[in-house]
Amino acid sequence: MTKIAIVTDSTAYLGPKRAKELGVIVVPLSVVFGEEAYQEEVELSSADFYEKLKHEEKLPTTSQPAVGLFVETFERLAKEGFEVVISIHLSSKISGTYQSALTAGSMVEGIEVIGYDSGISCEPQANFVAEAAKLVKEGADPQTIIDHLDEVKKRTNALFVVHDLSHLHRGGRLNAAQLVVGSLLKIKPILHFEDGSIVPLEKVRTEKKAWARVKELFTEEASSASSVKATVIHANRLDGAEKLADEIRSQFSHVDVSISHFGPVIGTHLGEGSIGLSWYIEK
Repeated sequence: MTKIAIVTDSTAYLGPKRAKELGVIVVPLSVVFGEEAYQEEVELSSADFYEKLKHEEKLPTTSQPAVGLFVETFERLAKEGFEVVISIHLSSKISGTYQSALTAGSMVEGIEVIGYDSGISCEPQANFVAEAAKLVKEGADPQTIIDHLDEVKKRTNALFVVHDLSHLHRGGRLNAAQLVVGSLLKIKPILHFEDGSIVPLEKVRTEKKAWARVKELFTEEASSASSVKATVIHANRLDGAEKLADEIRSQFSHVDVSISHFGPVIGTHLGEGSIGLSWYIEK
């Protein structure tokens, strides 16, 4: 049986306990405040990140892992007797992390590195990792794992609403005119991933109406399924996340609802107060 390792990056926001339980290795991305870079979830927790944001005049930037960090990781796994690495990462359309992993894989001898572009991030990415880790423990071969992840991708969706449009503007998602008009009209775009890129799905007036629409779209898919895993993801807005989670639980008995968070890297781009809803149709 082929000895397979699963590697992912920190934007899956697994946390040390869950990563250990799954038996996966996490390579961190970084957030940069001025001249100081911090590896998220290692040197900078999400709580500390959002607290630091309140006291910084200039918004931070983000940085993908260096190729050398992946090389070190893959070389260590090769020495530990692993023959194959399946490296699962956030969308290659929003970060160069996936490509860095592939580049590193081509530089390491004695182990095959198979990259998997999740086309998304955060909890949906974590679900890909969990599904892959489960199959590894069951003794599946690499191609079976990749084929399964492709099936998971077809049944995965995520929608999110940002609290402050200025972060999208700074990231090039909105031009200055859209920012002014959107702010004046209280436009709250419902965003989603399309072919790995973050794009507006619909533009709705007021946050309340935006979330009513998100719940409508979720209901359309969840109602016809027999088993659904849903996660409410928040950027330092636990009260809002818990409220939405409770609403879903009260409406659907067959939906398993959890709460996760947008950590420093993703929080940098979406902004504090953003909330997302992701789901995976199990059957």
